[in-house]
Amino acid sequence: MKLSLAYSSSASDKTHSSANSKAKRLIDILGALVGLSVTALLFIPIAIAIQLDSSGSIFYSQMRCGLGGQPFRIWKFRSMVMNADQLKYLVQNQAKGCIFKNQNDSRQTRVGRFLRRTSLDEFPQFWNVLKGEMSLVGTRPPTLDEVEQYHPHHRLRLCVKPGLTGEWQACGRSDIHDFEDIVNLDIRYQQRWSVHYDIFLIFKTLWVVLGSKGAC
Repeated sequence: MKLSLAYSSSASDKTHSSANSKAKRLIDILGALVGLSVTALLFIPIAIAIQLDSSGSIFYSQMRCGLGGQPFRIWKFRSMVMNADQLKYLVQNQAKGCIFKNQNDSRQTRVGRFLRRTSLDEFPQFWNVLKGEMSLVGTRPPTLDEVEQYHPHHRLRLCVKPGLTGEWQACGRSDIHDFEDIVNLDIRYQQRWSVHYDIFLIFKTLWVVLGSKGAC
């Protein structure tokens, strides 16, 4: 999957029009409210399962980069052991470029593998969407250390709000291991963006998640 980089590096400091769209923000708020309602219903069984499988916090938080590279704290249901960040050096990176991926990450708990396969671990991020730090559809929110490794054209990813889903997730995220392909998908999203396209990607993601395709 090799798409042309249609933007110049000078565009990396520009904010994409989607970030200022009132219609997109309205969809985000409505979607976040629905998502948080579902999260509230699932919270107790998920919390109990996490605790029975691995003692420690129910939630996992990490600093990520949002629109324009602004840092914010992302929230997830914990899917790994408590000291996972400190054990990262023990896991081989199977991806190429400024992203870390491993299909069989030994730090994942049994419940965590289920949460990731079903994307339930990401449901607390609806709170980030409601706050306006994220959108329902956008780019994968990168970690601070990933952004430190960016080349100029990589910063084009930061022109839109990070999203719960996007081109990468809808196309089957575990099948894409080259960061340049992810960047190209994110740029394609910016080129194709419209409110209708966001709705299309939301439904396409639901189809992927319900079929447990491309989860990692």
